[in-house]
Amino acid sequence: MKKTILIVGLGLIGGSVAVSLRKSPNLHVIGYDINEKNTDVALELNIIQEGTLDPKNTSERADIILFATPVNATLNWLDLIKDWPLKKDVIITDTGSTKTLIMEKACELRKLGITFIGGHPMAGSHKSGISAAKPYLFENAYYLLTPLESEEEATIQRLKEILSYTKAKLLTVSAASHDQMTAVVSHFPHIVAASLVNQLKEESTQNQTTKMLAAGGFRDLTRIASSNPKLWRDITMQNRIQILAQLTSWQKEMAKVKEVLETGNTDEIEMFFSDAKEYRDQLPSTKGALFSTYDLSIDVPDYPGSIAEITAYFAEEQISITNIRIIETREDVYGILVVSFQNEEDREKAASCIKRRTQYDVYIR
Repeated sequence: MKKTILIVGLGLIGGSVAVSLRKSPNLHVIGYDINEKNTDVALELNIIQEGTLDPKNTSERADIILFATPVNATLNWLDLIKDWPLKKDVIITDTGSTKTLIMEKACELRKLGITFIGGHPMAGSHKSGISAAKPYLFENAYYLLTPLESEEEATIQRLKEILSYTKAKLLTVSAASHDQMTAVVSHFPHIVAASLVNQLKEESTQNQTTKMLAAGGFRDLTRIASSNPKLWRDITMQNRIQILAQLTSWQKEMAKVKEVLETGNTDEIEMFFSDAKEYRDQLPSTKGALFSTYDLSIDVPDYPGSIAEITAYFAEEQISITNIRIIETREDVYGILVVSFQNEEDREKAASCIKRRTQYDVYIR
C-alpha cells in the first residue's frame, strides 16, 4: 500500500529528501513551498509527484509530514498543524539543525495525540535551492532522529523505514545530546571561521597583501564562513547555551597556548600540534555536520591549455565537476589546480583518469 509523504519547504534539503524518497514505488511525494515557483520547478524536475498550494488541505492524506524549513518557521508550522485534519497515526518530523526548542513544541503536540519525531540530516552543499537537490546528498551522512523519551520504538522504526531511501546513517539521540554535539562539530566551528575571516579583514586594512596570501589553506579552513548569515544568526541564538560553553572551553585552550608561547616551551607547542594531528588523522571519512566538499588537487604545469586539457579528459569520461580554481599560495596546500566534485565516487574516477592519462601528481585531501 502506497504511503503519502508531504514535504513542506522545497529548498536543497527538502528537495533532496523528496527526490530520495522517489526511489520507492510505494511512496507518493507531495511538495509545498511558500514560493510557488519552487513547487513548479520541483514538479518540472520530477523531484515531487504532486504540488499543493495549501498543505493543510493535503494533510489529511499524509502518512508522514516533513517540515524542511528553518527552525523558527517550523515552530510556527507546528502551531498551525494543531488544527489540521491529520491522520490518527501520522508522523510529523523536521530537518532543523537545532532540536531543543523543536522538541519542546513536540511535547505540546503529544498532549493533542500528535506524534512528532525530530530529525536532522547532517549534510549540505555549497549550492542552495530546489534546483540543487540531489538524490545522493545524504548518502553515508548521519541523519539524527530525536524522538520524545516516551515514543514507541515501532513508530520510530516506521519513520526510519521511510528515511532509509536517503541512504543516510540513521541514529537516535536526545535533543539535548544533539544540540551539544552539533555545537561542538558545527555551530562553534562556524563562529571560529567567521572570526578568523573578520580578523583577516582587520589585518588587511593595514596590509592588502595579507588578503592575497589567504587564497590557499586559509580559504579552505574558513570555507564555512560563506554560509547564509541569517541562517547562522538563527542557529547561534537557538543553541546559544551550548555554543557559549564551547566558547568558554576554547578561550581556556587558547589561554594555554598563549602561556606556552610566552614561556617559549618548544616541546609543549610541538605536543599541541602533534596531539591535534594524531586525533584529526583518526576522524572518520563519513559525512559529518559540516557539508562535505570533494576536492582533488592536481599539480599541472603552468602553460596555456593545461586546464582545458584536464577538463577535456573529465568530459570524455563523463565526470561532472562543480568548481575549479587555481591556487596561488601553496605553502600548506598540494597541487596548483583544485577541482571539486559532487561526490566521492566522481572524485575517485577523476583521480584515476588523471593518473592514467597524464604524468601529473594528484592529491586527495
